[in-house]
Amino acid sequence: MPGSLEGRYMKLEVIGGKNLLVPSQRVPAGIYVSINIDSSRRWKSAVGILSSDQSVAWGNAVTLSLDTSPALSAEIRASFELGRTLGSGEVIGKLEKSWDDILDHGDEPFDISFPPFCGVHPSLMLKATVIHAFDNQDGVRIDSIVECQISRDADMGHTQFAEYVTSETVSHLNDAVQHFQLVLDQCPVDHPDHAAALTNLAWARLLGYVRKDFQDIDTITSLFREALALHPQGHPDHQLSLYYLTEALTWRYSKENTAACIHESAQLSCKLLPLCPEGTYLRSIAAGANGVDYVIRECNNLPIDASNEGIHLRRNVLELCPLGNEHRPEVLHNLSKALRTSFQQRGGNDDIDECIQLRREAIALCPEGRSGHDIYLNDLALSLNNRFDHQGKPHDLNEAISLYEEVLRLWPIGHNFHAFALNNLGSALYNRFKQRGDIDDLNRAISLHRKALMLCPPGNPYRHSTLNNLALTLDTRYAKSDDSEDLNEAIDLYRESLQFMQPDNPERHKKFLNLSSALCSRFTQSRKNEDVKEAIRLCQESLEALPSLHPDRYVSYMQLKEAYLSRFQMHHNSADLSLAVENFRLASRHPTQGFPNRILTARKWVTAAERHSHTSALEAYNTCFDLLEGHLATRSSIILRHEAAAAFSDSRSLPVNAASCAIRRGNGRHAVELVERGRGQQWSLASRLRSPLEDLESTNPNLAHKLSELSRCLSEAQGVVASTDRTTADRAEIHYRRLTEQWGAAVAEIRNLESFSRFLLPPSYKDLQVAARHGPVIILIASEYSCSAIVVLTSGEPHHVRFPRITLPDLKKLKDDFATAIRHTARMRPEEPRKKLRVLLRIVWDEIMLPIVNVLQHDLKLRRRSRIWLCPTAAFTSVPLHAANPFRMKADRSGPEACLEDIYICSYTPTLSALIRSRQTMKTCGKARCSPAVDSELELVRELVPSNVKFTNLSGDAATQAGTLDALQQSTWVHLACHGKQDHEQPYNSCFAMRDKPLTLLDIMENNSPQAEFAFLSACHTAAGDEETPDEVIHLAAGLQFSGFKSVIGTLWVVNDALAKHAVEAFYEKMFEDLEDGSVMDCTKAAWALNRATHTVKTKVPLEQRMVFIHIGV
Repeated sequence: MPGSLEGRYMKLEVIGGKNLLVPSQRVPAGIYVSINIDSSRRWKSAVGILSSDQSVAWGNAVTLSLDTSPALSAEIRASFELGRTLGSGEVIGKLEKSWDDILDHGDEPFDISFPPFCGVHPSLMLKATVIHAFDNQDGVRIDSIVECQISRDADMGHTQFAEYVTSETVSHLNDAVQHFQLVLDQCPVDHPDHAAALTNLAWARLLGYVRKDFQDIDTITSLFREALALHPQGHPDHQLSLYYLTEALTWRYSKENTAACIHESAQLSCKLLPLCPEGTYLRSIAAGANGVDYVIRECNNLPIDASNEGIHLRRNVLELCPLGNEHRPEVLHNLSKALRTSFQQRGGNDDIDECIQLRREAIALCPEGRSGHDIYLNDLALSLNNRFDHQGKPHDLNEAISLYEEVLRLWPIGHNFHAFALNNLGSALYNRFKQRGDIDDLNRAISLHRKALMLCPPGNPYRHSTLNNLALTLDTRYAKSDDSEDLNEAIDLYRESLQFMQPDNPERHKKFLNLSSALCSRFTQSRKNEDVKEAIRLCQESLEALPSLHPDRYVSYMQLKEAYLSRFQMHHNSADLSLAVENFRLASRHPTQGFPNRILTARKWVTAAERHSHTSALEAYNTCFDLLEGHLATRSSIILRHEAAAAFSDSRSLPVNAASCAIRRGNGRHAVELVERGRGQQWSLASRLRSPLEDLESTNPNLAHKLSELSRCLSEAQGVVASTDRTTADRAEIHYRRLTEQWGAAVAEIRNLESFSRFLLPPSYKDLQVAARHGPVIILIASEYSCSAIVVLTSGEPHHVRFPRITLPDLKKLKDDFATAIRHTARMRPEEPRKKLRVLLRIVWDEIMLPIVNVLQHDLKLRRRSRIWLCPTAAFTSVPLHAANPFRMKADRSGPEACLEDIYICSYTPTLSALIRSRQTMKTCGKARCSPAVDSELELVRELVPSNVKFTNLSGDAATQAGTLDALQQSTWVHLACHGKQDHEQPYNSCFAMRDKPLTLLDIMENNSPQAEFAFLSACHTAAGDEETPDEVIHLAAGLQFSGFKSVIGTLWVVNDALAKHAVEAFYEKMFEDLEDGSVMDCTKAAWALNRATHTVKTKVPLEQRMVFIHIGV
């Protein structure tokens, strides 16, 4: 270098370093560079974070006098603290370099290498610049070289420990531990270096433990725990303390196999990894093969534990496996197994739902051809089958069978798991047989189980379960075919299955119950008391083996019920019937069993109680309604609720049978409550989200807002179109169910408020009497036990009207005869007499309506031309009650006898609650808007509507679905004259034909029209309900009423457009007669106007086209 260095300065920039291996292999907090300034002082760079490639970037600079020393003296050191440092740390490399060598590189960066460690040269990248004046503007750190005793002991400990690591000489370890202990002795609890001293001593002792030179792991972990407590979250050394404790626990697990240690390692790793930035050395070590990777592998090898702690562990492990991690599919699968086991023990919906979601993800991450794909497919099918058993969703069972078929393909003959595939598919087909009753499913299940049994000879650990599966299917086929060979073989197989099963097997109670069922069946055949005694004993033993909330207690109750009921039917001991009823009660109320099974149980309870005239019948009916409401509320759309209700086809008659039961017990009030509760459940569930909250808002505005928001969220969730992707659909259904649970919790909270104890509960008789404020409501009960009517008045007790000559079969025949007669009239000329129809209407008058009219006229003194509301149930819904007519001359031949419509003005209501809701939202109508849909009746209606009414015409291209929905929302009065279609397969798809696409009942229900008043539906079948579920009253007119229209005229069958015009014209003439300009149109006149119109057009319109129109609502 030219020139003299005297009086000159050098600015030395430490840019970075590479190959910075720590000799002791301990993970450092960071690396720093130390440069001697003179004999008593040194400069220290910042502590730089070590990268995963063992490099550091500093960018620190110091100004050095070239006079004070003849050469550069530098050290690279590892610091084990980021905050306050204890000592100088561990030496990575030392060197001295002459100034000439340093300045020989000009102004360009250059590398200098340090002596090698393990064959690798640490190096620094420097940049040196000669300057002529001292510049100390770089925030340099200048320390004294003279250190205190604590620092000297700490540094000596690091030196000895590094020697121990490289030489494996125990004396060096002992020296290191001795020095670190001296440091700790000088740093009591309140000393700022106490945590660092604890950590140094613990780390040295841990490596001694790993190398079997020390044994006291309890002390080591205690030291690390104490250090971590002194480095809480937010402390710069928190993550390193977490790492050290995690390492200690992991090493302890590897040597002692203590599950608690790996559990805690996983938990700490979840906290550690988010604190370690990607690319750092600490991250690479913590997440590497001996860190998190090891923790994941070992946790995957642990037995499945369904406790809260076990599931928490699996969640921690999953958190350690982000997308892309090779272990994620297996971790997902293990968590799913823990959740499924938890579901089997506790029956929680959340557990099985999450289990299925996790298994779907595992399959998505592990396509066919990768190890584990077949296992994941099989286990997804297994959990779908479990959920079907619990929640009754048919698509779960169908998907499970498809998956099992695929698994059978992947596990063909000769595969180790072929027997499993046969057994699993057989069990799923057995489930489908129970749902659909297709004997081919059951026969194939038996065949599959027989094949599986051949592959499980005596000594095979799965023989007992295969024996049980085959026995179960044979037992079921016996119930179908009454073949005693099947039953006897089933009992033998059950007994053999129990012989092969260990006494402590957790599934043993299930085999007891299956054998008990078969023995009950044989008892009813052979009448041998020992069979039923053994059956009862087996059930009692299974109950003793199960905790109180175990889902399988439900099965035990059910089988015990069956045994007692069988014995009662044989010996008629009332004590057995009481015991059977008690087990019905316990089973139907068992909280960890799914709704579908409990509904079926309650339904069987009803049947048994009715058959044997037991006093619990009404309790059984109420239990059915409770469970059905709970089950339907979990379905995320109106159509899914309808499908869920349709799955319980034998429950369709529950409302009328419950009412009949209450009537037979002399409790008319309860009869009204029961029939109201059981009918129209779809409307009740939908309307609860629209319940007015004004009273609640004045009492507790926060709760009112909470419920309003939850109702809004539920309504929005209902509108989501079902996805064909099962993962997406599952997620939406789970979200909806959880919203429902939150909504239910909010309602329960409201019911705890004073004066709100009955908030959204089924209405009481007193509540329902409000429906009769403007005239009596007549509920017509069509039950297999009795057919009768209940007249509800605005005060007092209900009046029961018997129909002594009418039975349910009579009603069904009457309904069918009407349908035939109406079809026949379509081929008749208008002037031809409708003889068959007249005969049928005479029957309706004589047998049904005359007894009611007699009560109204003579007992209740109801004045002529008063209004009455008919609320038909079951088969009555398909009979035109309003048109009842004797078609006879008076005895004195002075004229025809009066028909129903001569005496009273009839309206219909789907339920009493629907009528009450319509009246609650009534407002006085000033300027109405009328919205016809099609041209055919448009001009006629326009001419008849008062001139002061704003008239909106939707016809031609404007009569679209969206346009009509908007008109329904904006208009107060609506006249729809278009083609209507009733959908018998899916009643919610019944529709009006619009220009572009149909306007369905579902569209109408979701279209809230709170200001609406009146709708005239001049289209076919608009008030004809679904024949399969008549008590749900699912038709277009009911949909309009639900959406907000208070008064609706609909049609029961096909409308003849040419003839209907006469009725329409007469109706509007009567509706608006005597209406002066500026007067208010009154929708409550609609029933009277329709009554008068049918009289007016008698000579123009044939009978069936006059009686086709009915009025619904206010």
